[in-house]
Amino acid sequence: MQPPLKDHIQADIVIVGGGMAGLSTALRCTKSGRRIVLLERNICGGSSTGKSAGFLTPDSELDLSQLIRRFGALGARDLWDVPVRGIKLITDTVKRYGIECDLLEQDSLFLGKGASGRKTAQEEVSAREQLGLRQTFYPADKLTKVIGSEGYSGAVRYADTHAINALRYAQGIKHVLLDHGVRIFESSEVRGIKDHTVYTHLGSVSASEIIICADKPQLSLTKFSDHIYHAQTFLAVSEPLKDQEVQQLFPDEPLQCWDSDLVYTYFRLTGDQRLLVGGGSLLSTFSLHYVTSPRVITRVIHSFQEKFPFLKDLEFIQYWPGFIDSTRDLLPTVLRDEHSPWIHYILGCV
Repeated sequence: MQPPLKDHIQADIVIVGGGMAGLSTALRCTKSGRRIVLLERNICGGSSTGKSAGFLTPDSELDLSQLIRRFGALGARDLWDVPVRGIKLITDTVKRYGIECDLLEQDSLFLGKGASGRKTAQEEVSAREQLGLRQTFYPADKLTKVIGSEGYSGAVRYADTHAINALRYAQGIKHVLLDHGVRIFESSEVRGIKDHTVYTHLGSVSASEIIICADKPQLSLTKFSDHIYHAQTFLAVSEPLKDQEVQQLFPDEPLQCWDSDLVYTYFRLTGDQRLLVGGGSLLSTFSLHYVTSPRVITRVIHSFQEKFPFLKDLEFIQYWPGFIDSTRDLLPTVLRDEHSPWIHYILGCV
């Protein structure tokens, strides 16, 4: 763990936030040869990034068919290609620096539930075909070839997606940045910004450029905090599955999956064959208050095991809640303060 900032220091660029957005920004800025400082209130990856399931997929909270309706085919393809390039940057970085973060190549499988879910899956196939993307559609009677359940009405599968242990990735990038001369201070919560200076509870940094990549930013950091919302999700991890259970769950090969519910359930295997299962409820997902009760994830696990009864005795050894940031249009926001053009914001990244 890096020590907290306790002095007043100078830099060319100061980055607030040590999650995926902040670390990626810092890594990109190392190519400029400028003096870079990164401030993180917890440990790098200790908030939304590290609590995530580590899905590396271009899919977002908006289906591809929804993107086409809102932005047209060309706009949707542009939006789709941005995370595609981001995934390649992440996987290339892992390989280049030998970061041990359980990087796995796993196809994505979107699972429809009921008649509406099947329709959504078919709409995704049509949308992908319109954009020239490759995929495989599985009707309900063919689904058991790839998933060990008869509880779904159709599915779309596509390749070139990956999974990682996001906390280990963040910590790995931290060490890469340190090797590149970036000064990183953890346990350094930013309390305010005045002109070109960022103030923490124990020190400050003055810099030519300030880049805010913090999740759930407070009003003291940005007036745009009112435009950033959150959703709460839960994640649980199991004991390792037996080889036979893995084969039953994924008859073809392990996949990263999510269903068509509004508050969807998502799951995948880790490299040591543990099962990650995530989800929530309508009440907890959009609650204004932080919910920590195990009742929510217990219901998610119970519903999952109803679809996969051969896993009914599988023990889940740990769970954790977490917030994910969201914007009004469910797309990330990148902007510059019009009154202080040296302050930049990267907000609402999921």
